[in-house]
Amino acid sequence: MRHACVHAGFDGVEIHGAHGYLIEQFLKDSANDREDEYGSSLENWGRFALEGGTAVADEIGGRRVGVRLSPFADYMDCHDSDPHALALHMATKLNGIPGGILYLHMVEPRMARADGRRVVPKRLRPYREAFGGTFIAAGGYDREEGNKVVGEGY
Repeated sequence: MRHACVHAGFDGVEIHGAHGYLIEQFLKDSANDREDEYGSSLENWGRFALEGGTAVADEIGGRRVGVRLSPFADYMDCHDSDPHALALHMATKLNGIPGGILYLHMVEPRMARADGRRVVPKRLRPYREAFGGTFIAAGGYDREEGNKVVGEGY
C-alpha cells in the first residue's frame, strides 16, 4: 500500500469505518452477530477496525492515517444499542495504535437516528477528550456554526 498511496501523491489514508460500510458492520451489535474473536463483546467488535488501523499505520506510518466513525448513525440498518460506549471505546483504543494515528473523524449524533427513528441528543466532546490526537467533528455544520464550535474549543 505504501507504494500505491505515496507514489500516487496522496498524503495519507482515511479508514472509513462509518455509514454502514464493512468496518462499521463489525463494530455495531445490530450487524455483528459473530461468536468468535470478532464478536460477542465491545472489545471484540472493535478488534477488526483496530487491527486494520494498525496494519495501515504499520505500512505507511500512523501520522498518515485517519479513521472515520459514525457510532450514532443508523445507515443500512447498521446501528448500535449503546453508541456512547462504542464511541468511547473506539476513541480510547485508537490511542493505542503503535505510532499513533493522525486523526479521528467522527459524525455528530444529531445527524443520526436511533431506535424509533429519533435523533440522538448527544455531542462528541467525550470522544474528543478520550482521543489523544486531532479530532474532526462532521455533520450539519455550516461556516458560522463550524467557526463557533472551533472558537469554543469544541
